[in-house]
Amino acid sequence: MQRQGDTTERQGQIRELASKIAKERIAPNAAEYDRSRSFPLEAIRSLGEAGLPGLIISEAEGGAGEGRTRFAGVVQEIARACASTALIYTSHVVAAKAIEVAGSESMKKKWLPAMLRCQSLGAFAVHEPGSGSNAGAISTRAVRDGDFYIVNGSKFFITSGGEADVYLVLVRTDPEKGPQGMSTLLIEKDTPGLSFGQPEDKMGLRSTSSREMSFSDCRVPVENLIGNEGEGLQVIGKSVVGWGFYGAAAISVGIAKAAVETSVRHAKERTIAGRPIGVHQAVQFMISDMILGSESAESYLHTSASRADASPATAALNGFKAKLHASEMAVDVANKAIQVLGGHGYSREYPVERLFRDARGLTLHFKTSEWLRQDVAKAAMGI
Repeated sequence: MQRQGDTTERQGQIRELASKIAKERIAPNAAEYDRSRSFPLEAIRSLGEAGLPGLIISEAEGGAGEGRTRFAGVVQEIARACASTALIYTSHVVAAKAIEVAGSESMKKKWLPAMLRCQSLGAFAVHEPGSGSNAGAISTRAVRDGDFYIVNGSKFFITSGGEADVYLVLVRTDPEKGPQGMSTLLIEKDTPGLSFGQPEDKMGLRSTSSREMSFSDCRVPVENLIGNEGEGLQVIGKSVVGWGFYGAAAISVGIAKAAVETSVRHAKERTIAGRPIGVHQAVQFMISDMILGSESAESYLHTSASRADASPATAALNGFKAKLHASEMAVDVANKAIQVLGGHGYSREYPVERLFRDARGLTLHFKTSEWLRQDVAKAAMGI
């Protein structure tokens, strides 16, 4: 039997490995990824070479079998270097987790080995122009035709759009059944009838290749159904909500941590009239607030993740709260970092303006802060 100390040591080594890769192989290129909107494939490949995509996949399927707490820690380290890379990694891991949990044996054998090494990249496609963050409002249809589903419709703001090899797509297989009429299909990138728009020119998270996906009589084999017909929301819920929200929260925490580190360093090194700006009380107050904000969000994230690991039935609500708190906090911390750096903070020669833009995007990604506030309040009131 593995001793607790052995487990803790192994977990620490995993996070240390993620930190090392982030600092040495991702951070040096993060600014260029942002400027050019180039997809950070080399960075993702480096994570795959280290086995990090298999972090939350069961040992039986070739992964490490870790929980949400360790997952959040690894994502946080990646996000300190590059939030876009962390978001791509999170989306990929969530897609792999869905295949592990709900996919057929043949599907798992075909895709998981390559996905765990990032030789094949995964993504998920839920939101549509007419649905926003409300997955229940999607209209993309999948009509059974013998051994195939014929898919028509579109998705938008798809992370890794056009870059991923396989997509988990939420569709309506029976429009008369409402939420019970939704299913999840695995659709390969080169499937006839699937096309992609141009990458969105976004304010932040610019290198994630967010694109629109269009389906025009796209023929998808029935064997690519993940789970059973009518279980699409459950498949998406267990993966995107049950795991992805912890990744999203961790990205926000990583952004905040990077903002704090940059601000502290600048306050010590930047001198005016021969004195470091850090000697001034106004700067000290801002840095103090930033530290408390980032550390409280980090602590709450890991508490929420631990609760979800101990009781998976609570994963959704704990994920909602952790993501809401962390994403709102990161915007505040990054905003203060710009103030600490002054004019330098407003310049693209320094990283904090990118941190702010990326942080702002996380209040919209997965679910907006407004939707999350509703979810948390409704759970508290039992409605």
